[in-house]
Amino acid sequence: MTAPIETTRADAQPETVLEGAGRKEIEGRSLGRIAWTRFKRDKAAMAGGIVVVLLILTAMLSKPLQSLLGLDPNAFNQSLVDPVMLAPKGALGGISWDHPLGVEPQTGRDILARILEGSWVSLVVAVGSTLLSVVIGVVMGVVAGFYGGWVDGFISRLMDTFLAFPLLLFAISISASLQGNAFGLEGLTLRIAVLIFVIGFFSWPYIGRIVRAQTLSLREREFVEAARSLGARGPFILFRELLPNLIAPILVYATLLIPTNILFEASLSFLGVGIAPPQASWGGMLTQAVDLYEVDPMFMVIPGMAIFITVLAFNLLGDGLRDALDPRGK
Repeated sequence: MTAPIETTRADAQPETVLEGAGRKEIEGRSLGRIAWTRFKRDKAAMAGGIVVVLLILTAMLSKPLQSLLGLDPNAFNQSLVDPVMLAPKGALGGISWDHPLGVEPQTGRDILARILEGSWVSLVVAVGSTLLSVVIGVVMGVVAGFYGGWVDGFISRLMDTFLAFPLLLFAISISASLQGNAFGLEGLTLRIAVLIFVIGFFSWPYIGRIVRAQTLSLREREFVEAARSLGARGPFILFRELLPNLIAPILVYATLLIPTNILFEASLSFLGVGIAPPQASWGGMLTQAVDLYEVDPMFMVIPGMAIFITVLAFNLLGDGLRDALDPRGK
C-alpha cells in the first residue's frame, strides 16, 4: 500500500527561512551616508568638527556676543593695571567675573573681547585665501591633467615657478607696500583683501599638483571613455564627469589648508605686516605679548592657546574626512 502524497500548499513556508529576515527591511546606503558612518566612528574627528562649528559660530556672532556680554575690545581700563609694574591687578592676569580671561598689561583691555574680535579676522582671512587657492588650483590641475601635452607642461612649469618663490618674504614685501589706500579699499578692508590675495594666490600650486595627479588617473577610467564614445566634449567631461569625482580630495585638502593659512596670517601679523592695531588679531596679540610676557605670562598663553586649539581642531577634522572619504588611504 503506497503512502499518500502530501500536497504542497501555496501559502506553505519554505524549508529554509532566514532568521530575522522579516524583522527589518534591508536598506541601501549612499556613498555619502557610508562616509558619514565612518566619520562618526572617529571620536577625535567628531570632537574636531564640533570645535570647528563652535569657532565658526563664535566668529560669526562676535559682535553680538560682545554687545551681550558688555565687552569692548578697544576700551582702556587703567584702573585694572598696576601703574608701577604695568601688570594686571589680581592673579593670572587679572582674571575675574567681569574679565573671564583677564586684561592686557599696560592698557587693561579685556582679553576675551579681543579674542572674540580677532576670531572673525583670522577665519575670514584663512577661509578666503583657501577658497582662492582651491579655485585656482582645481582649475589649473584639472586642465593640466586632462589635456596633457604642452598644456600640462606649461602649467606644471608655472607651478614650479610659484613654488620657487620665497612666499614669506614676498608676502611681507607686498603687505608692507600696500598701505593706506589701494584698489579703492582702505584700512582693515584693504589689509584683509591683501592677506587673502597674497596667501591664496601663492598657495594654489599645492592643491593644483594633487588635483592634476588625481585627474591623470581618472581620465583613463571607463566612465570617461564611455562619455567620449557618446560624443561628449572636453568641457562636459571636465565638469560633469571628473569634477564630481574630485570633490573628496578637494574637500579634504581644503580642510587641511585652512589651519595652515591661519598660522600664516598669525605669522604676518606677528611680523607687523598683517592686521594693524588697534584691530584685534591673534597674531597681533602675540606680537604685543613678546615684550610683556615677563610681566604677564597669561597675555601670551591665551592667544597662543586660541591659535593652537583652532589649528588642532581643523587638522583633526581634515584627518577624519580623509579617512571617511578614502578609507583605502588610511
